[in-house]
Amino acid sequence: MTIHKEGRTLLFFLLIFFSLINVIASNYLPGYETVRLLILIGSVVLFLLVLQFFRNPIFKIAKNDKQVLAPADGKVVVIEETEETEYLKGRRKQISIFMSPINVHVNRMPVEGAISYYKYHPGKYLVAWHPKSSTENERTTVVAKMKNGTEVLFRQIAGAVARRIKCYVTEGQQLEQGQEFGFIKFGSRVDVFLPIDTKINVKVGDITKGGRTVLAELH
Repeated sequence: MTIHKEGRTLLFFLLIFFSLINVIASNYLPGYETVRLLILIGSVVLFLLVLQFFRNPIFKIAKNDKQVLAPADGKVVVIEETEETEYLKGRRKQISIFMSPINVHVNRMPVEGAISYYKYHPGKYLVAWHPKSSTENERTTVVAKMKNGTEVLFRQIAGAVARRIKCYVTEGQQLEQGQEFGFIKFGSRVDVFLPIDTKINVKVGDITKGGRTVLAELH
């Protein structure tokens, strides 16, 4: 387990801030032991809560070019056939994973492939499970083209709380299955669009682990 780079600066300044608060409480609240203890406990709890947002587990990826891995930790909230209108321009099976604030926020490649499309879209901050969040919220769309020519589209979507999406890819870049491609601070949602004949291995309500849970099998 490591701390993700997106959280290191914030955690450093939080540590300084909470340390100063406790030094001030120690110097200016003599005789108020209970208050000082509550400030100390509150500082530790808040720091640990933020710390867990940026945890980055290390594990071995079981790569398989016939499988689609979950791009994020979270909960499956949508499985449906839909029209993908931005890039693929056709019917696809959509799987949506909601990331809560307690999930790991690292986003990982569901398949191996070259990035054939990438676009950032500014937008709204509707709650992540809102039906229109996929098309109206701030989001990034990424498409990976596999060796067999199959293209898999996945989309990071901001929510009411998560307002910072990080995506590290560029068009033409070759990435491995399970490799980190982005990060969403404090949770939100990731959609994956798959060929219509894909076999889905999960159901709504299932809990996923990014880079480990097999969402689907490609034909």
